[in-house]
Amino acid sequence: MSGIMRDKRVVLLAEDLDDDILLIRRAFDKAGMKNPLFVVRNGDEAIAYLSGIGQYAHRDEFPLPDLLLLDLKMPGVDGFSVLNWIKLQPELSNLRVVVLTSSEDIRDVERAYRLGASSFMVKALDFQDTVYLAKLLTDYWLRTNSAPKAPGPVPLQASQNKPDAGGPKST
Repeated sequence: MSGIMRDKRVVLLAEDLDDDILLIRRAFDKAGMKNPLFVVRNGDEAIAYLSGIGQYAHRDEFPLPDLLLLDLKMPGVDGFSVLNWIKLQPELSNLRVVVLTSSEDIRDVERAYRLGASSFMVKALDFQDTVYLAKLLTDYWLRTNSAPKAPGPVPLQASQNKPDAGGPKST
């Protein structure tokens, strides 16, 4: 795959803290990441973006991400709720979700993986460590790692949307 194609892979950052957003943006820039980075500030916005509704309805402007960086501790709908929602969306079954949070609690790690997280990473404490983390994320999740193609919408079978006529059923 060419570098141009790799640079078109979209990253969605779900993070509520302005300082962390700025730090991550700067670290990704310093790490040489050229991929588009979109930011949502809470779980409700993350779900709206992934659903393509409201202000995110135009997929040309707000494409589905190839990678979601998800904070767990956001006000309102938290990262765990977003993970649970994603798990229920067949069209997002191949979305790679990296939890990027300040929590080191093993219960959070275990819960995130149970809900379908692809990886769990603790936010770095200083800029150089954040640059290293950004490079690691970019190199692995956007350059090295191959993901299956996202499935299309699941069509309804005829028997699912018509009343039962009482005849024999095929299995």
